[in-house]
Amino acid sequence: MNKIEVITNKCTGCTLCVKSCPYGAISMQQVEHELESGRKIKNLAVIDLGKCTYCGSCVEECKFSAINLEKDKIEISEEMKSYKNIWVFAEQRHGQIAPVVFELIAEGKKLAEKLNVKIAAVLLGHRIKNKVDELISYGAEIVYIVDDPVLEEFLDEPYCEVLSWLIKDEKPEIILMGATNIGRSFASRVATRIYTGLTADCTALEVDLKTRNLLQTRPAFGGNVMATILTPRHRPQMATVRHKVFKPLQKDESRKGEVIEKKYDFTNSKIRTKFLEFIKDTTAKVNLAEADIIVSGGRGVGSAEGFKLIEEFADLIGGAVGASRGAVDSGWIPYSHQVGQTGRTVAPKVYIACGISGQIQHLVGMSSSDIIVAINKDPEAPMMKLATYSIEADMFEILPQLIKIIKQEKGIS
Repeated sequence: MNKIEVITNKCTGCTLCVKSCPYGAISMQQVEHELESGRKIKNLAVIDLGKCTYCGSCVEECKFSAINLEKDKIEISEEMKSYKNIWVFAEQRHGQIAPVVFELIAEGKKLAEKLNVKIAAVLLGHRIKNKVDELISYGAEIVYIVDDPVLEEFLDEPYCEVLSWLIKDEKPEIILMGATNIGRSFASRVATRIYTGLTADCTALEVDLKTRNLLQTRPAFGGNVMATILTPRHRPQMATVRHKVFKPLQKDESRKGEVIEKKYDFTNSKIRTKFLEFIKDTTAKVNLAEADIIVSGGRGVGSAEGFKLIEEFADLIGGAVGASRGAVDSGWIPYSHQVGQTGRTVAPKVYIACGISGQIQHLVGMSSSDIIVAINKDPEAPMMKLATYSIEADMFEILPQLIKIIKQEKGIS
């Protein structure tokens, strides 16, 4: 059992441990204590074991070695040792593989090489066998495929049933999925079905070679802390990862791989939902996740009418329209345009932020952009400090001028 305690003879009451604890589990209390030297210390650190997660932050921060932490030694069971290989769920819709899949294959391949295992893709659907070669060309060494009419359209229940069955049968060590609409709803179902942990929206992955644990890093506490999460007692280890976090391998059609076809019997399956219709979002002229240029608006846009100016400018420069959560919550633009921790992660060549203050939740989703241009009346806004180029001005004065110049150059009246 984990054990943590404050060594009262060493604690000086400096409060460094209080500030370092991300869970608010440490407080300073007035405690009268007699040392061998005769000196009395009134302020001592006290740890609330009900809140403590035994993360060790306080131990690292304490300069006086006044906190002792003993963690359980986790043994790798023979059952856990039987799990091998890294899987990537090859999400597809209407025969088109999601771009995040290729990114995960590339990152999964790096991890697989360190663990001396293989990287595999799992492809579920109907009439999708022609996509196997594409997965191999992007680095998959093995492709598991289940082709069945029941899987033609994505539904949580049959997809969860099939993937859970495959996992129990083949025993992969790690499973990676895209943090897409499908991945976010689907991964949690699978994790529950196979009794394992799941870390959502990861931004970094690494492996501990001694324990073979997957180090899953993701933003926490509104993006103010980067937490590294482990699943030390269960296999497989599961994580969803945002699009644009990793780079895919260069496509190489000469790559070779193994194809394993599986058949699943749906005879006794209880599927309680029915696919009716797929309605495509027609408000986005350019795919936000794939765009090289994104023009985003925040609360400073002021209204849905203000976004028409954003849309006109983005259309002229061949960009996509993005938005902050504040603008989406105000009902000025659909959620599909939201960039940030609770929206999409993007990494365009140019990101133009109009009237966006730059809260950490938004910065998490776009800070990897090559060039950031901020237009804001507040010079102290976080976005202005992050930007490559900052324009201290009203966007309603700047954008019309830019639109006029671009139209003149293009000969548009």
